[in-house]
Amino acid sequence: MSSASARWSDLRLRLLSAAVLVPVAAFCIWRGGLVYDALILLAMFGLVWEGETLVRQPLKTWRGALLLAWPVIAGLAALKGEWSAAFWMIWPTLIFGFPASVPVIVAIVGGLSLLWLRHLSFGMASVLFVLSVVIASDSFAYLTGRVFGGPKLAPSISPGKTRSGAIGGLLGASLAGGLVAWLAAPGTQIGGLLCGAVLGVFSQSGDLLESAAKRRLGVKDSGRLIPGHGGLLDRFDGLLAAAPAAALLSLAVATQPFWSIIPVHSPISHGSSFHD
Repeated sequence: MSSASARWSDLRLRLLSAAVLVPVAAFCIWRGGLVYDALILLAMFGLVWEGETLVRQPLKTWRGALLLAWPVIAGLAALKGEWSAAFWMIWPTLIFGFPASVPVIVAIVGGLSLLWLRHLSFGMASVLFVLSVVIASDSFAYLTGRVFGGPKLAPSISPGKTRSGAIGGLLGASLAGGLVAWLAAPGTQIGGLLCGAVLGVFSQSGDLLESAAKRRLGVKDSGRLIPGHGGLLDRFDGLLAAAPAAALLSLAVATQPFWSIIPVHSPISHGSSFHD
């Protein structure tokens, strides 16, 4: 009984955190515009702050101030329409050394991807698709892993993750993608299911990569900002990997949802309230 209790010990904190985070995020995504953009810029700043703290980079110096400001400047440039210039701003950060540049690069790539997705023709639906897939992947992996257990997925990186959890996470990601696709653009469900699974792979890969980085740094959590989840990097590791993949897919389509890159036979309806 004690073993079973330990496996579910953090579920309550996770649910309480979600009860706060989900409504705030949902409002910002629905509202779009300045509210959403400000949220992403703030998250980019927070990611760098947390990441630089992990690598023990002093932030109360001109160097630290520049590192913190760099992703925000890139985001503001993107919002002015200078997307290429904003993206190429990742390379000059390498002059600060690889460890210090990694949090900035992650924040810029992930943040710009989320800004880009919201400013697409199907902007709100695109962000909701990625978020739903990542949340479903994480939730289904958590639940199936604790219910079924079994062999570890990558014991040397993250001992708590199981193969059954990974499979359950991919199934959840695919179903979430298909559901959002059906609601946002009827006729694209097949593309939604497939793209959901693809983004689920990226989400789990981002999770494992962050776990490997924490293990190398000798820390359990990236921070303590979010009860039950740890820090921003702990909560958004999957999103920071899935969002750039979705943004790249969107480049292959024009005014259609990015998941419609997978050919379907049914016409896409533009009557959904998610078309924004």
